[in-house]
Amino acid sequence: MTTRLEVQKTYKIFIGGQFPRTESGRFYPLKNKKGEAIANICLSSRKDFRNAVVAARGAFGGWSARVAFNRSQILYRIAEMLEGRKEQFISELVLQGSTEKAAQEEVALSVDRLVYYAGWCDKYQAVFSSVNPVASSHFNFSITEPTGIVAIIASEESSLLGLVTAIAPVISGGNVCIVLASESKPLCAVTFAEVLNTSDLPGGVVNILTGKSDELHTHFSSHMDVNAVTYYRQNKAEIKLIKENASLNVKRIFIYDKLDITTDKAQSPYMIIDNQEIKTTWHPIENIGSAKAGY
Repeated sequence: MTTRLEVQKTYKIFIGGQFPRTESGRFYPLKNKKGEAIANICLSSRKDFRNAVVAARGAFGGWSARVAFNRSQILYRIAEMLEGRKEQFISELVLQGSTEKAAQEEVALSVDRLVYYAGWCDKYQAVFSSVNPVASSHFNFSITEPTGIVAIIASEESSLLGLVTAIAPVISGGNVCIVLASESKPLCAVTFAEVLNTSDLPGGVVNILTGKSDELHTHFSSHMDVNAVTYYRQNKAEIKLIKENASLNVKRIFIYDKLDITTDKAQSPYMIIDNQEIKTTWHPIENIGSAKAGY
């Protein structure tokens, strides 16, 4: 009997609900601790990012208009699908250098974090909206609205949990996003995209790229159709340039360079509100006396 050759997984990027190869045709070999090549990973380009922005903008209207409870259902479904494929994620984490125990804990915490934000989808509006006192005969309401497209550079140190921590609060608030996954630990990113693609999440709401931050962070922060940038790494030079580029169209900037994503401090409704606009509406109060007189 001839020796069977194992079918190796092809790790692509995720744009608009599809799995294209990078338009640049470039890739980099991913190696384990022994120096052995374990996968070929796409090196995403500026064109890939621009394609992702177009896909995200196309998905924003529909996703932001969804009933909050429906977004909650979809996030919970993502958690269900992740739980069902946990053995695959554990094996990929181990392949990238995690211990079996650490991998199990990372997958479990990722599932729990998705459930946490699923619970907040239809509640944060009540917490952060308000009826404001005004010195005139008006009602004055402040309500939350999603800001739009959020460009995210996820944690370099975490393959799965960093991705979930970055994505969940953004999409639970009705935003859409483009995420750059960890360069050194990218395997779970593409597999997580497969989970998203089978979880009723509309194409374009989450777009996942792989590659080098030093090639892409300037595009993430300078694209004029991106509304906010979230950064989870510790590179001070990149942080400085991102802040400078973001000022060109007054993007929101959130730097989580000191956040420990394994703790409860890495999940909060305030991380949802970071990417929300506060819209204030005035409405005149009808003159009650006149209304009675007219009746």
